[in-house]
Amino acid sequence: MRGYPFIVIEGLDGTGKTTLRKGLFRLWEGLYGVTPLCILTSNFMAADAAADIVEGKYQPSPDNRDRYLQALVADKEATLVRLVRPALPNRPVISDRWLVSELAFFAVKHDMKPGETYERLAAGISEPVDLTLVLDLDPRDSLRRAHGRQGDAVREDWDVLDVQARVRQVYTEIVNGPAAYPLLGSVAHIDASASPGSVLDQVWQVLIAHDLVPPLDPATEAVAGER
Repeated sequence: MRGYPFIVIEGLDGTGKTTLRKGLFRLWEGLYGVTPLCILTSNFMAADAAADIVEGKYQPSPDNRDRYLQALVADKEATLVRLVRPALPNRPVISDRWLVSELAFFAVKHDMKPGETYERLAAGISEPVDLTLVLDLDPRDSLRRAHGRQGDAVREDWDVLDVQARVRQVYTEIVNGPAAYPLLGSVAHIDASASPGSVLDQVWQVLIAHDLVPPLDPATEAVAGER
C-alpha cells in the first residue's frame, strides 16, 4: 500500500453508509492510531457553485441541469485539491457518496444514461478514488430503515419505492460494469442486509484484498473483523 486510500461509500438511503463510515473511522483510529478525514459528496469547497448545487439537487429542472453538472464538477475538483490530496499522505479519506449517487440522480431526475453523466463529470475531475463500496439492499428494506430514522432526512420526491428501485438499478449496472467508470476505482458490492458488524467485516476484507490497509498480525486482524 502506498500512502492512504480514498474510499467512497455509496448506497440507497438507509443502507447503513453512516454506520459503516463510523465503523471504519474507529478501526483506523484503534488499529493504526490514524484519524480518517470524512467528507460528503458536496462540500461547497467551490463557494460560487453552492447555489447551483442546492437548486439543482432540490429543485431539479431542464433549465438548471447543466448548471448543476458544472457546479458538481467544480465542487468535487475543489474538494480533491483542497481536502483530499493534502490529507492522503497522512490519513485515509472516507467519503459519504461521491460519483455513483450523482449518476443515479441524473438517471432518475433527468433521464440521462449513467455513461453520459459520467463523461460530463469526468471531463473536469482529475483524480480517481481507490475504492467505491456499493451497499446493496432491497429498496423496501432500505426505505423501512430510512423512514425509521429521527429527523427530516427523508424526501417525499426521492425516498419512495419506485424512485429508489430505479436508483438501485443504476447502482447494479455500475457494479456489473465498473470498467466503464474508471474514476470509481475498484468497485465492490457489499451485502447491506447483514448486521452492521458483518457489513464492516465484509468491507474490511475488501480493503485487505485491495491492499488498502497496512498489514496486521493475524490475532489483531481477527479482532478487527469482530468490531
